[in-house]
Amino acid sequence: MCTGKCSKCIGITLFPLAACAIVSNILLYFPNGRVLQLGEITDLVWFFHGILGAGILVILPAFMMLGAGGAGCCANRCGRPWAGAESSMLVSVVLALLGFAGGAYCAVISSLGLIGGPLCDTGDGEYLYPFRNDTLGDNYLFNQTAWSICKEPENIILWNIVLFSILLAIGVIEAILCFIQFISGLTGFICGTCMRKRK
Repeated sequence: MCTGKCSKCIGITLFPLAACAIVSNILLYFPNGRVLQLGEITDLVWFFHGILGAGILVILPAFMMLGAGGAGCCANRCGRPWAGAESSMLVSVVLALLGFAGGAYCAVISSLGLIGGPLCDTGDGEYLYPFRNDTLGDNYLFNQTAWSICKEPENIILWNIVLFSILLAIGVIEAILCFIQFISGLTGFICGTCMRKRK
């Protein structure tokens, strides 16, 4: 496939993924639509892994990928005339690395959120992390009967599992797509030409 067309396809795909990541991260602040006190929200949510990592850090390369792929020229180093010689594809490569870092960051934080479990009230009015010290074999993810330990917020465990799982999947997909763009862009930069389309 042409590097330009590849860039455009990846750029278009990244936009809805980034939007879903931002929405999923925001929903983690409001379990079941409830507004909680700051101290009652799971700490890993404050890492903004969906808003910043899989969101903003991926939207920036997505815009550049659309620009780099806009000409539709196969293995074109130069990109559009206004972008400057060789700079377009090189910037696309650098931003693809940024997008890869954002997706990987989201995937790592989401994994930690799934393993550690949510902050919840176990019935005595005190919010704590009841599953943080569990071993991987005894993890609450594999023992649904342990979910009853969290009384408030209602259904917080299911809420966190679903949203952190969505963010994990989005982060992994974005990291893969940005890595593909990195390889494609690097190939286009090294092996491509600077030929312009003739009218």
